[in-house]
Amino acid sequence: MSEGASVSVPMNSDGRMPAYFLCHGAGPWPWVPEMRDWHAQMAAGLRDIPRQLRRTPRAVLLISAHWEEPVFTVQSAAQPDMLYDYGGFPPHTYSLHYPSPGAPELAGRVLQLLAHSGIQARADAQRGYDHGMFSPMAVIYPLADVPVLQLSLRSDLNAAEHLALGRALAPLRDEGVLIIGSGSSYHNMRTFGPIGRAPSKLFDDWLAETLMQVTPVERSQRLADWHAAPGARMAHPREEHLLPLMVVVGAAEQEMARRVYFEEAFMDSATVSSYCLQPESER
Repeated sequence: MSEGASVSVPMNSDGRMPAYFLCHGAGPWPWVPEMRDWHAQMAAGLRDIPRQLRRTPRAVLLISAHWEEPVFTVQSAAQPDMLYDYGGFPPHTYSLHYPSPGAPELAGRVLQLLAHSGIQARADAQRGYDHGMFSPMAVIYPLADVPVLQLSLRSDLNAAEHLALGRALAPLRDEGVLIIGSGSSYHNMRTFGPIGRAPSKLFDDWLAETLMQVTPVERSQRLADWHAAPGARMAHPREEHLLPLMVVVGAAEQEMARRVYFEEAFMDSATVSSYCLQPESER
């Protein structure tokens, strides 16, 4: 797919799509009955998203914490394969299938927008759907009837560059595209359990204040310097699960957030929150 190719841009007469940052949960949890109690609040929040949207998106552009590349990379296959990027789960979770179609034309539009903003990007026709996509999407759209396109993080994990990526993608929200950042507000695998409760709550409180109470300008500044927040490096020893939030905020930089689901004892330990950003007129 040529980055300079002309791509038709269908406009959305129903208003601007929201943008979501979602905690996607542990591995293939929707297919593991023993894990559903741990994820009950998350599942309820995900199931409610179609009602919140009030219309079906033309496609979903999903930025997953589980895909990093040297430059931002977008899927371009018409039907991506599955990528079972986890270990230690029941055998049946390595043959599950979430058959959402891809969105090659939207991939071209993404490349066009990024080139216009001077952001280097490329397409990948081989990359499959990872669990940062199919675990939440299987709950939001269980029929897999909405096209989904994944976009990678950039492996330098620079927060400001991911905010800039979101700004470049913002026009898609007026074209019927739902932007989802799939990660987690807390991701320290060594401190799940009682030891993680205090630092996860500390960071989650800072994140809630940042997203819902400060001005948009201050919010972007705080997120670019997120590592200075209380409990930041305990919550995210490595920031790949937080960076999808930066993309979402960049794509909705002038809009305040609201929580869509919140758990104070996720997996019996951490506080985690997920957010929606949208114009006040659309709420």
